[in-house]
Amino acid sequence: MNVVRGAVFVLGLVTAMACRAAGVELEAMTWTEVRDAVRAGRTTVIVPIGGTEQGGPHLALGKHNVRVRLLAHRIVARLGDALVAPVLPYVPEGRIDPPQGHMRFAGTLSVPEAAFIAVVEGAARSLQRAGFVDIVLIGDHGDYQALLAALARRLDREWAATPVRVHHVEAYYRTAQTAFARTLREHGLTPAQIGGHAGAADTALALALDPSLVRPDQLGAAAAQGAAVGVSGDPRAATAALGQLGAEAIVAATVDAIRQARQRPLVAARD
Repeated sequence: MNVVRGAVFVLGLVTAMACRAAGVELEAMTWTEVRDAVRAGRTTVIVPIGGTEQGGPHLALGKHNVRVRLLAHRIVARLGDALVAPVLPYVPEGRIDPPQGHMRFAGTLSVPEAAFIAVVEGAARSLQRAGFVDIVLIGDHGDYQALLAALARRLDREWAATPVRVHHVEAYYRTAQTAFARTLREHGLTPAQIGGHAGAADTALALALDPSLVRPDQLGAAAAQGAAVGVSGDPRAATAALGQLGAEAIVAATVDAIRQARQRPLVAARD
């Protein structure tokens, strides 16, 4: 298991380093490099959105941020003509006082929906000003998907007379919830093991992308205590190999969705 974990961690690290070396990670570039990349045809940019949220006693709070960053790197590498923006780690996680949902557990960070959308909108407007034509929003957390979709529609209407389009690619999140869950069932896992939060599905993806996110000595406690410690599912059933299947499914579905979105006629995109 240690060899497998080491191998998948190195794979993720190599992917991230390759993206940086290839000059596709926005925050590692200079402004002139970004300008030149856009002029050379890299007019698609991925905006990865994560979240800082409890994942039981066995998953690090930043799992959404790490996951969306590494998967965005893979998506950009496969597209071949895109850049990736910095990850947004601050998202709505529920009421702070009195605490609601994940805010009942130490370390979760929540911001108001209006503040969240204002930040994403500001990023989109900045990227539009820099010359990007296809601005792609992908989110690793479920609660803000509708907010991203509404923002994309609103900016599309505003920019209808320009070539710029904003795409909320729901396939990124949906694939993790549907196709990956189906794959896990095909490999013998039950819905109770897969779970809805910090169970086998979430834990498998973490093992595949960055095993340092997982505390192996806490898997038993997570399974035994369940909802009391913020867990839905049984993380003991997770493996890096299963997680790799999920990661590949997410990347493939997202790349296909982005390619299809970019091919839509402008008029259709505004409807």
